[in-house]
Amino acid sequence: MSLDATVAAVTDRIVERSRPTRQAYLELIERERSSGVQRPRLSCGNFAHGFAAAGEDKLAIRALRAPNIGIVTAYNDMLSAHQPYGAYPDEIKRYAREVGATAQVAGGVPAMCDGITQGQPGMELSLFSRDTIALSTAVALSHGMFEAVALLGICDKIVPGLLIGALRFGHLPAILVPGGPMPSGLPNQEKQRIRPLFAEGRAGRDELLQAEAASYHTSGTCTFYGTANSNQMMMEVMGLHVPGAAFVNPGTPLRRALTRAAVHRLAQIGWHGDDYRPLGRCVDEKAIVNAAVGLLATGGSTNHAIHLPAIARAAGIRIDWEDFDRLSSVVPLLARIYPNGSGDVNQFHAAGGMAWVIRELLEAGLLHRDLLTVAGRDLGDYARTPTLGDGQLEWHAPAAQSGDDSLLRPVSSPFRADGGMRLVQGNLGRGIFKTSAVDPARWTIEAPARVFADQDAVIAAFKAGELDRDVVVVVRFQGPRANGMPELHKLTPTLGVLQDRGHRVALVTDGRMSGASGKVPAAIHLSPEAAGGGPLAKLRDGDLVRLCAHKGRVDALVDASTWQARTADAAPAEAPGTGRELFALMRRSVDGAEAGASAMLAVAGL
Repeated sequence: MSLDATVAAVTDRIVERSRPTRQAYLELIERERSSGVQRPRLSCGNFAHGFAAAGEDKLAIRALRAPNIGIVTAYNDMLSAHQPYGAYPDEIKRYAREVGATAQVAGGVPAMCDGITQGQPGMELSLFSRDTIALSTAVALSHGMFEAVALLGICDKIVPGLLIGALRFGHLPAILVPGGPMPSGLPNQEKQRIRPLFAEGRAGRDELLQAEAASYHTSGTCTFYGTANSNQMMMEVMGLHVPGAAFVNPGTPLRRALTRAAVHRLAQIGWHGDDYRPLGRCVDEKAIVNAAVGLLATGGSTNHAIHLPAIARAAGIRIDWEDFDRLSSVVPLLARIYPNGSGDVNQFHAAGGMAWVIRELLEAGLLHRDLLTVAGRDLGDYARTPTLGDGQLEWHAPAAQSGDDSLLRPVSSPFRADGGMRLVQGNLGRGIFKTSAVDPARWTIEAPARVFADQDAVIAAFKAGELDRDVVVVVRFQGPRANGMPELHKLTPTLGVLQDRGHRVALVTDGRMSGASGKVPAAIHLSPEAAGGGPLAKLRDGDLVRLCAHKGRVDALVDASTWQARTADAAPAEAPGTGRELFALMRRSVDGAEAGASAMLAVAGL
């Protein structure tokens, strides 16, 4: 199947827009390979420090006779998704020795959990943790001791941060090594039942905590299709995993076999391996387009409308929300995974999973096949499912039919003909509307605004009965410059209750929702943000606001002369605490959401 015309046109648009920055990037990584810091160029003192504690690998590292794999790990044992990584370094070293290579832990990166900080002050550090992770990755790789990199990370900001940092060392081959989702816990329908009851005061904290603990019950990634699992999907369609590694549970023989295969493959594609594949060449314009297509086809996280532009910038590539919007018009929605459907990622994987989705999209001409992947030939390698046969890792074509058409459908009969992520713009700025989770009857909402400066005030107004009507809830001063752009997912049950009562409800904000964005229509990431005088700062209670995904509009229906004459409200004073004050430099330097909301990339001029 030839490439779809719109996918081709968007790719060409990105290539042309990125030409000077991509060329500069490719020249950078070529210089780094030919003259940058590397083991043979280290002085004796430098080099001796690098292998002093390498144990049984010490002589091999010193002799320069084998590729040395740098491990950058997001391990901690508080996060369920990252707890399995505790055992990975020793396993990776053992797997490396099997093929004559060595491995060392180059460094660790922070890994914070949005599930823990959701609705709490710590969430104001969340987005900037991505820049911190990228910086930490750069520090780890700056020693010049490695010919390849194993990146151990899964969750929301962690995979983007690892990639951004590693791409600045793009002459090094790299493979993302996931840990897998936890087995399924409490059924999703039960979670959906308890949370609104608690929001209305009809269920107590103990009942809610019991339900949540039954949902998030052991090691592994959360099983809903949020940002963490969207990360894993993107690594597959970009060709940066061992094929099929995304959704295999932790601790299983198949998971260990996939990790072993990743290490063996790194030895082959490493600097001095038989099949050199530098990360900076693997992550090109086609890979970035594939990531966007996969996001749209699976109803993935809206957070990647921020993360993907930032990842692309680190490789000299420019992508914007118009690219997402154009791709969404031709990419069908093939998956409905909780919270957009009833089944979780384990059920999605059992129904055919990523191999099935990639095969469908390739056959429809909606993905670029001709990628330089870490695996081998091209993206066709990822349209296969891994299994263990007689202890050997094998890959097979997925079943011809979906194993569950309530979760997974073919291109010929998708859930929706479009990918469900729309650009909305108007006199309130530019933002994203995730239509894939919203009933089309609610794609247009026109109602009076109720304006808030934080999410706790919204919940207080709800409890006081002040929102029990048609309303556009506006939560402003939530952008990256104002307070680090926290997710507002805490509002989902509250707004859902209002909608279930029969009201016409929408959310308009310069903040984020999350990968778990739900059924309430929302215009999010509005830019320019309210802090610094963006248009949301001009809104007043009672202003009529119209949000329309059909027409791609978000407007305050205020007389133009009145609107022009209004002054913008000032942002609330920054509150110290929970370490937020330490990130003031990032808030003051950050660029807009559509560019990736990165202080680090903005200051670096990337």
